[in-house]
Amino acid sequence: MRKILVVLIASTLLLSCKDDVLPKPKAYLSLNYTPADYKELNVQRPYSFLISDKAELKEEKNNWLKIKYPKLKASIDITYRPVDGNLKELLVESEKLVYKHAVKAEQIVPKDYVNEEHQVYGSLYEITGNAASQIQFHVTDSTKNFIKGSLYFYTKPNYDSVLPAVAYIKRDIMKLMETLKWKN
Repeated sequence: MRKILVVLIASTLLLSCKDDVLPKPKAYLSLNYTPADYKELNVQRPYSFLISDKAELKEEKNNWLKIKYPKLKASIDITYRPVDGNLKELLVESEKLVYKHAVKAEQIVPKDYVNEEHQVYGSLYEITGNAASQIQFHVTDSTKNFIKGSLYFYTKPNYDSVLPAVAYIKRDIMKLMETLKWKN
């Protein structure tokens, strides 16, 4: 009986020694967003640009706007200020608001934007990490108009989770900047 038990244990050990079991790789969430069609901003403002048909527009006072993305639980907040000899002050204020996120941000990457034809000059800031805003930008004509924009999500910041939505909305922000025209 003892021999049978020894043979049974030995055969079990020999048969169980197969290739090492490898863990399965982590699955990655694949989010597919439908491509946006763009339409002209249809409100009375001292500026115009193209806006995604996937977004909803909420007019605010002082020529401000809120571009909402209900399905993504996000919005781009647009603030407008006239330039009256205070361009430097507006630029400093804009950068302060960007770098206010430095506490939670892993990195802030600025990119300059220039469109000589339409007199649009500005910067786009990509903020990585668990900051409250992942993209901020400002554009101006340097003489009369200044716009500041900020992307916000209506959730607790978790950069890895919102990254696909950030990339999707970034295309809309770039389209906004590329098609911006001043009316005065």
